[in-house]
Amino acid sequence: MKLPRRKFLYLAAGVAALPAVSRIARAQAYPTRPVRLIVPVAPAGASDITARLIGQWLSERLGQQFVIDNRPGGGTNIGTEAVARAPADGYTLLVVGSYNATNAALYDKLNFNFIRDIAPVAGVFRGPYVMVVNTSVPASTVPEFIAYAKANPGKISMASSGIGAGAHLAGELFKMMAGIDMVHVPYRGGGPAVTDLIAGQVQVYFASTVASIQYIRAGRLRALAVTAAMRSDALPDIPTVAEFVPGYEVSTWYGVGAPKATPAEIVEKLNTEINAGLAEPKMKARLADLGGDVLALSPAEFGKLIADETEKWGKVIQAANIKPE
Repeated sequence: MKLPRRKFLYLAAGVAALPAVSRIARAQAYPTRPVRLIVPVAPAGASDITARLIGQWLSERLGQQFVIDNRPGGGTNIGTEAVARAPADGYTLLVVGSYNATNAALYDKLNFNFIRDIAPVAGVFRGPYVMVVNTSVPASTVPEFIAYAKANPGKISMASSGIGAGAHLAGELFKMMAGIDMVHVPYRGGGPAVTDLIAGQVQVYFASTVASIQYIRAGRLRALAVTAAMRSDALPDIPTVAEFVPGYEVSTWYGVGAPKATPAEIVEKLNTEINAGLAEPKMKARLADLGGDVLALSPAEFGKLIADETEKWGKVIQAANIKPE
């Protein structure tokens, strides 16, 4: 049977539109079953708390359970690889963090390429580290600390929560930009580092606000500065490092990612819902309790942040010749 040309073109256009209609329908229906939100670190840390806040919000908004799945190990690489290799259907998501940006340079051989294999979905949280010292250190300001360090080269011990961790890199960048020498003492986590800092076994630590703020408020640690570009609402009287070392900025940040080929419609739907949650006063207040601010970004903006941070920390890791444990 020969169709009139006009009818043929009409039918052809309808067939061509079917894939787009199907994708939109899938996105509108998504999710139809529980979603796994993989956290590549152990429970109870800032990234885990962030995941549970967002997971609860998405569960309530989208009518399906967002299950928190902690996959610690390998410096967050085990959990990240699990998502990179998962089906790109929106049912396996990753809590992305600043650790992903640093690992790209820290580890020579990974079974994935983070920027290539993980699609940015949405930012969630951004917060500073706090430069804290033992109360016996004869410095109450960053300039006084720099002067003390220059007068005592190699005699100041700088704690970190592990080689290549954010606290370590914050300290290495400070050393480079301030022109000082400190001895790096890595710990297996922030808790032991804070304990030894309070005890005086080490003198300085670039700690997360979550790990340090109660000790600062109790007077057991002295805060010299926060590492972000702006002062922290949680510690409004503490200056930024950049007020004394121009150009210095370090933040810890978290967001959500998905396997690279996840449909754009699903990525946009998740981004819209997450940003709606970040606009809620209760969510803002909870993230402020962690010492940071909401990081409401589009997928493209979040992708640019990841790329910029990966480049920045790659240079620091190379310059300091940092190798993983």
